[in-house]
Amino acid sequence: MSTKAERRAARQQVATYHEAQLAALVQRVAEAVDRHRAGELDAFEVDEVIFQYQRAARQLWTFCQTTGAQAEFAAHIIQRMSHDGGGDEPIDWWERGQAHRRR
Repeated sequence: MSTKAERRAARQQVATYHEAQLAALVQRVAEAVDRHRAGELDAFEVDEVIFQYQRAARQLWTFCQTTGAQAEFAAHIIQRMSHDGGGDEPIDWWERGQAHRRR
C-alpha cells in the first residue's frame, strides 16, 4: 500500500501532465484561429478543429481525473511514456479526438 505522500505526488504528476497536454491542444485551436484570420481556413474548418479539441480534451480529462490507486496507475503510465527509448508511446490526444466516420 502506498503512503499519503506517494498518492499526493502521483496526483501532482497527473495534474502537471494534464496541464501540459491541455496546453498543446489549446495551441492547435489557436493555430487554426490564426490561419482563419490569415484567410487560410474558413469558419467551418475552424469549427471542425474546435470540435476535435473538445473530444480530445474530454478524453484527456477522463484519463487524468483519477484518485487514490488510480492516480498512481495513471502516474505510472505517464512515467512509462516519458522514458526515452524504453517506454511506451506517448498518447496522441489530438488523434484520439478525431471524429469517427460512419461507413
